[in-house]
Amino acid sequence: MVTKVSEITTKDIADFIRLDEVTDADTQQLETLLIIAKDFITNYTALDDLDEYSDLVIVVYILCQDMWDNRTLYIDKGNMNKVVQTILDMHTRCNL
Repeated sequence: MVTKVSEITTKDIADFIRLDEVTDADTQQLETLLIIAKDFITNYTALDDLDEYSDLVIVVYILCQDMWDNRTLYIDKGNMNKVVQTILDMHTRCNL
């Protein structure tokens, strides 16, 4: 069971989004999505250590799934998943 953001692997993301067969290209894409999701959370919340908050793990999963499903490498703040937004807002350390 993953309890820290730093523990999330591309295999974890692939399992979460239910990819049966993962190609090398898929793995590279998942790595990119994982980096983007972590960066987004850090920029949104201004937190220094994402591992302090286990609830951010699901936020990473959801953000990666959304980017995978929509084939976009960005996150639309105007159309953000409510669970993601609620959790991130609980941890926000700056005014947005």
